[in-house]
Amino acid sequence: MKNIILVVLFVLSFIGFSQNTNDKEKSDLYKNYREDQFYISVTYNLLNQKPNGVSQSGFSTGFHFGFIRDMPINQRRTVALGIGLGLSTNSYNQNIAITEIDNQVVFNVIDESEINVSKNKFTTYLLEVPFEFRFRKSTPTNHNFLRIYPGFKLGYLFYNSTKFKSDQGDTKLSNIGNFNRLQYGLTLSAGYGTWNIHAYYGLNPIFEDSAKLDGNVLNMNSFKIGLMFYIL
Repeated sequence: MKNIILVVLFVLSFIGFSQNTNDKEKSDLYKNYREDQFYISVTYNLLNQKPNGVSQSGFSTGFHFGFIRDMPINQRRTVALGIGLGLSTNSYNQNIAITEIDNQVVFNVIDESEINVSKNKFTTYLLEVPFEFRFRKSTPTNHNFLRIYPGFKLGYLFYNSTKFKSDQGDTKLSNIGNFNRLQYGLTLSAGYGTWNIHAYYGLNPIFEDSAKLDGNVLNMNSFKIGLMFYIL
């Protein structure tokens, strides 16, 4: 009988030790893991608050990639803050001809009945700092989970270019001073696993007040929607 009691006590102590070890291992996993460190996004770019007569044509695309530091703020690490650094290139196909006359940049809506245009777009290149509030149902061992990441993105425009090609001639400009150097807006990424919808809504105009169409300031801002891919 004494031997049986000793065996039972040994088994119970072994189970307790194993349980404590498993708990410690789980605790270490939760203590150290982070999520979604790198990102790649492809978007379709739209122009908001377009003046009368202004329209978009073709497919205006955006490509975005960078790194975000994941900083969990709760014990299970399902709530976190994210701050990062990235690059972004955005093209906008539309019917505003951006040309230069007497060393001055001018903006005019294209009269398609008089001019045959083969290409007309402007492109922006930005260095971006994204901020995210991260809510997710993740674990240290499961990387397919539901996520909702609202946030804010601050961008510095370091280069811009315009291309206008027509049967009356071609015009290419770069680094003109009519673009806002500082661009910022609200963001939202949401999805499950690999596939996530991403949206950006610009809070300030793409152009400065010096960009005028028929004497009126171009107050167009950007709305981007597409797919976001996060990588550990």
